[in-house]
Amino acid sequence: MSGSIGREVPRVDGREKVTGTARYSGEIALPGLAHARIVGARVAAGRVASIDTAAAERAAGVAAVLTRRDLPAVARVPLVPSLMGGPAPGETFFPMQDDAVHYAGQPVAIVVADGLEQAQHGASLVRVEYDEAPSVTVIEQGRADAYEPEKIFGGFMPAQLSRGDVEGGLAAAEARVDTVFRFAANHHNALEPLTTTAVWDGDRLTLYDSCQGIKAVQLTVAALLGMSPSKIRVLTRFVGGAFGSKAMVWPHVTLAALAARHVGRPVRLTATREQMFTSCGHREEQEQHIALGARRDGTLTAIRHRKISVTSPFDDWAEPAFGASSQVYASPAFEGAHRLVRGNTMTPTFTRGPGESAGMFSLECALDELAYEIGIDPVELRLRNAADADPNTGHPWSSGGLAECLRRGAERFGWAGRDPAPGVRREGDWLIGTGMATAAYPVAFFMRTQRARARLYSDCTAVVSTAAQEFGTGMTTVLTQVAADGLGLGLGGVRLEYGDTDMPTAGSPVGSNGAMMVSAAVHNAAVAVRDRLVAAATADPDSPLHGADPGTVTVEGGRMAAAGGGAETYRDLMERHLMNDAEAIGSWDPPPLSTPYGLLTFGAQFAEVAVDAELGLVRVRRMTGAFAPGRVLNPLTARSQLMGGMLWGMSQALLEATRMDTGLGRWANTSLGDYLVPVNADAPDVDIELIEVDDPVTGPLGVKGVGEIGQVGSGAAVANAVFHATGVRVRERPITAEHLLGGLKDPV
Repeated sequence: MSGSIGREVPRVDGREKVTGTARYSGEIALPGLAHARIVGARVAAGRVASIDTAAAERAAGVAAVLTRRDLPAVARVPLVPSLMGGPAPGETFFPMQDDAVHYAGQPVAIVVADGLEQAQHGASLVRVEYDEAPSVTVIEQGRADAYEPEKIFGGFMPAQLSRGDVEGGLAAAEARVDTVFRFAANHHNALEPLTTTAVWDGDRLTLYDSCQGIKAVQLTVAALLGMSPSKIRVLTRFVGGAFGSKAMVWPHVTLAALAARHVGRPVRLTATREQMFTSCGHREEQEQHIALGARRDGTLTAIRHRKISVTSPFDDWAEPAFGASSQVYASPAFEGAHRLVRGNTMTPTFTRGPGESAGMFSLECALDELAYEIGIDPVELRLRNAADADPNTGHPWSSGGLAECLRRGAERFGWAGRDPAPGVRREGDWLIGTGMATAAYPVAFFMRTQRARARLYSDCTAVVSTAAQEFGTGMTTVLTQVAADGLGLGLGGVRLEYGDTDMPTAGSPVGSNGAMMVSAAVHNAAVAVRDRLVAAATADPDSPLHGADPGTVTVEGGRMAAAGGGAETYRDLMERHLMNDAEAIGSWDPPPLSTPYGLLTFGAQFAEVAVDAELGLVRVRRMTGAFAPGRVLNPLTARSQLMGGMLWGMSQALLEATRMDTGLGRWANTSLGDYLVPVNADAPDVDIELIEVDDPVTGPLGVKGVGEIGQVGSGAAVANAVFHATGVRVRERPITAEHLLGGLKDPV
């Protein structure tokens, strides 16, 4: 082994990115490239009465203006969104097939032109008349007609869950908390917008697409166009951020392909920033009702967790509010239920920490209220209720770590000695408070076989290839480390190829499972090559390793050495055997969904805030997180992911909200000038501890993932700190100055 795993290795793609040589999907140079611009509906419900394209068609450089009359009917829209290696449509609806309008921003026309500015100008000249109908766009408009779906989250999860006697547990409780939390809709807002470049060569299609799952793109477009996937190639090398917005396959990808086929030349379609709010889903507006019952010693007797949210006219989508909240604490009774409002919006989608970001926020804020109600320290309350096994199944955890995260996080943060009384610590005009929350995120096995190819050359260099892609998480770096470790080479001897559907199939690295699942295939491929050469050496009479037990042979820097003496390099062996290279395909099949283990990644979050007593402004001073993500492949990239998640959780708690103009049925703040996100000046000091735990279930390397758990609990820790600072409990996210001013006392 090379010992590459566990090292703080800088990103292998860093030089390309910082020098500007990295090429994203919108930067691929192609001869004869045309540009496309979508014209989106300006009403939220109704039908297209007429489209006047004459002025646009006369504009300089415009090659075509496409409406529903110009597009063929799609072959089929896959009915079940899936990232398991099958099609993954963003919603079970495809636009420009009829004249119905279901939501504002829905594509109704496409302008194709020689240049981007010409396409933009042409799109501005398209005149669309509508027969408008009343719309439902927020919870209150549809609350009376809300319904309980059978499945949610793209069909992945049941909409209801129960165990034990919740009514009895609440009735018998010596202390109760019963409260409602409201969450504004959120949008992802990655720096790189949706971008697809489509190129036809006869009946073969190549797509350069900014996405999180190239295999899902290949299979979805094949289903929509009625093509064989073998005739579609998808390439994605660099992605400028995604956060879930590019996990599903949205209509623009297939529309780009149809436009390119129509004009007979390559076409690039890029969404505008405004269109990013109506083209790739969002975290839905939601309301969560939490009821907790407990004995005076803090032991939980019951948890009820209900959610209502807005979905689209065609999909039963809801983030799963009670995934981790039903598992992390050992309450004998639990009830969870989702209700949906059928609204005039596009289908919501995965947004970083889907479900748990809001679901654990509600639970952890309610637990903070309970801690104050019964006079128990918030950390101690969680330690007393931490589940030793999955309460829903009784299965043991594949690996634990929650108690250690709570204790180590509290120690690093300096929680001991904290005065629990709210509103008593002050520094000048600032009220100071501290808060904490548990973090937990599912370990998801919802993908099929992962594959990778390892090819070792006689000069002790190797190329490892897999169809996974990098979208900012550090995937390419950790896969290079895993390959080097498995082959017994230095990092400089390994080159990773990725982001091409012609390579061995890997699933979409989403749901914090990319490192866990793809690394398993890469590891198995690398080890297969190494073992083959070790076996050849120990069986070769001319080798110094002849007769050695292969299990005792170690490989370092391409040099094989037996425990009892004798060594030679890969180069020596391969040249003697006239081998130019050695190759193996490594695969890994995830455990079945019914695996008899509880599957969560655990952590603990702590935050200190300062609140201006006169203005109600909140500043987060510092944050601490302790996490137990199994084996850590690269502490440097892991901390980067966790820090990003923690800061996003802070942002959701205090800044992020997409507001709906109910009169127009459209989002009102569709720009980065109006949709608030933190900048560097808002970022506090962030301290992260990684607690490695052994996990024999999650693959050969015991990896669990860090992509999303950093966000879970972060916002709740901030919200609980705001209460501790001010004594004002805000049950709406984001927390604004307006929420606080009415409750703050006059400054001393």
